[in-house]
Amino acid sequence: MSNKGDTSAPLLAGRDLVKAHGRTRALCGASVDLRAGEILAVTGTSGSGKSTLLHCLAGIVRPDQGSVAYDGQRLDRLPEKRLSELRRSDFGVVFQFGQLIPELTAFDNVALPLMLAGASRTEARSRAGEWLERFGVLGQQELRPGEMSGGQAQRVSLARALVTGPKVVFADEPTGALDSLASEQVMTALTHTARESGTAVLLITHDAQVAAYADREVRLSDGATVAAEVTA
Repeated sequence: MSNKGDTSAPLLAGRDLVKAHGRTRALCGASVDLRAGEILAVTGTSGSGKSTLLHCLAGIVRPDQGSVAYDGQRLDRLPEKRLSELRRSDFGVVFQFGQLIPELTAFDNVALPLMLAGASRTEARSRAGEWLERFGVLGQQELRPGEMSGGQAQRVSLARALVTGPKVVFADEPTGALDSLASEQVMTALTHTARESGTAVLLITHDAQVAAYADREVRLSDGATVAAEVTA
């Protein structure tokens, strides 16, 4: 894999980020750049601040200090309404356990972001079907999350994150609950689709085999960036 866009301006940049949860500092000056079309792995041990970094970069939480810039605008200064709009239009998020809505079928879980953005139910379900097929789970479209395997549920989550055509996908330990075969299938689907569509991916993982799918790796230790390198 090539290291993409080294000379281009970053699409997303966190600078000197500090974030505390109560008396515990989760981030202590971490800085990260993500360029358009790049797959970046953020690695580190449990408790190193990886998920908090993702939440700050995605505008889910605001840093106590430092800045987050996306496509020329300061995310950490935007009102919540604008942040919510960006999370519907420009950002897709995949969590470790999928966090699908348990009452909805796979079809409706994937169609929901489109309907929230104003698409008709017919259009949303049509596009949802295309993405479920792309991730190899169209045959499970009427299943609810409790009826799916872990790998199936995570591929539905990927379809939901990508169906709106986001510029950035934030993937927080997307294979953490999967066995090795399902992990490989999920990462192959994610990276292939991201590269095909030019979507940037911020990948949080503690697994070196998962990090190897990325163009570049940034490692966190005790909330600070300690290393950055090309993975392939």
